[in-house]
Amino acid sequence: MLTVDTAGIIEQANEAARLLLAGAAAGVPLARVAPAWLSRAHLEVCAGRRVDQRARGPVGGPVFEAHPVHAGRDRVTWWLVDVDDHQRAVEELRAEREWTAFMVEASVELQSSLNLERCLETTACLAARRLADAALVVMPLDPRQYAIVSCDPRGEVSREHTSVDPRTLPGLAEALQGFPPAPTRWVEPAEAPGWVLRDLGGEVGGEVGGEVGSVAVTALPGHGLATGALVLLRRTRAGFSEAEKVFAPLFTAWAGAAISVARLYAEQAAIAETLMAELLPPTAPPLEGVELAARYRPAGDSERVGGDFYDVHPVGGSGRESLVVLGDVSGKGLEAAVLTGRIRNILRALVPLADDHHRVLELLNGALLTHGDPTSFVTLVLASIERRADQVAVRLTSAGHPPPLILRNDGRVEPVHAVGTLIGLVEHITSVTESVLLAPGETCLLYSDGIVEARGGPLGDEFFGEERLCEQLRQCAGMPPEALADRVQMLACQWVGAGEHDDMAVVAITAPREPSHHRVLP
Repeated sequence: MLTVDTAGIIEQANEAARLLLAGAAAGVPLARVAPAWLSRAHLEVCAGRRVDQRARGPVGGPVFEAHPVHAGRDRVTWWLVDVDDHQRAVEELRAEREWTAFMVEASVELQSSLNLERCLETTACLAARRLADAALVVMPLDPRQYAIVSCDPRGEVSREHTSVDPRTLPGLAEALQGFPPAPTRWVEPAEAPGWVLRDLGGEVGGEVGGEVGSVAVTALPGHGLATGALVLLRRTRAGFSEAEKVFAPLFTAWAGAAISVARLYAEQAAIAETLMAELLPPTAPPLEGVELAARYRPAGDSERVGGDFYDVHPVGGSGRESLVVLGDVSGKGLEAAVLTGRIRNILRALVPLADDHHRVLELLNGALLTHGDPTSFVTLVLASIERRADQVAVRLTSAGHPPPLILRNDGRVEPVHAVGTLIGLVEHITSVTESVLLAPGETCLLYSDGIVEARGGPLGDEFFGEERLCEQLRQCAGMPPEALADRVQMLACQWVGAGEHDDMAVVAITAPREPSHHRVLP
């Protein structure tokens, strides 16, 4: 800071001014110690001839900007600002703001999805956009297979699962160890294998008329797992800048964590899907000389499995009959589905004994009492089916289950009184097996209590009931089994409306009208 009178004599100079302008002191002419541009600007300001009163010029080497402030009518105070330092500060602030914006963008994009492929693609694209000219994300799938997602300078993404040797790229094997994370390693392009430069090297070099200048390998640390590695390709040979040294580790840590979480989610989803496939109602296989349709609807709209189930075994017992099982376990949702899966596995093992329904039920009851929850139980109906000339013989045994219904061609509906004890609560069970014959076009309907106990109607508190079900079935004589199963389920759902309901399962077994016509409709 300098205060100078209109005659050009310095009246005051602070310490910084005295250090900058050698000899500057009170009583010394400004022209003697200051550069010509500053002396000239002072005269013009005092004479009122300078519109833009600021002045700029070098002092020694650095460029300064001088800002005048009138201190009365006969003196001017000049404030000198180092433009280079100011510009550097502005540039540093701008760069820091850009990095901060980039980290916010990276955080939002990486945390917005649990999709593993999207996380890998996002990491490669963000890295190519900010840390390099092109980037690859390498993630191990098994000891020999790797997922490689790359982003080129144009932002185009490519993906592949391939077999590579990480030892061919210096530093990659260490980066893939996961934890502790290896430091970034800079590699000469000549040391990089073809699979690194194959897609990206020519494009990077093509844009600048040369080759890839440098390659960096850095770890993507996960939660103690080998998440992967990030390979950066640059046109220049320079390493990380000071700002990159600060923000690059933050980015790789966030990206590694996001990929690790997405991969864990993908693995858990795959496991859940595999287990779910075992719990879902099966696609029924063809049965010789019988038409069959099955429908299932879980209690919750968002659920896929529940406590009701059905199974179809083309060969049961001695092999003369097919076996159809429809059951309903206690409870709802996933816990009921787990119990359902256990019961289905036990029954699958007991299929060779299907000639004796009571024996099958006894063995299932014993298994549940020995290894099951004391409060868990299941109701069942077993149907052994055999084609006899143009008719179908059905042996039915119910274990605490709603009675099967026979729909005759003339519209009559006959309940089958195959009563029995529910399974899984008492040590000794009883069961009664009934046999029926189905003429061509007649149907045996098996259903769970979710149909007859569907609560709804005009006031919303009335059961659909067996009587109403029979009334509706009388109008369905001669219907194909798929249409009949659909109608029964539709009627129960309409009765419930938007209210809550239990799991619903329906199986329709029909004697075909044509002897050679047989099919199964899931």
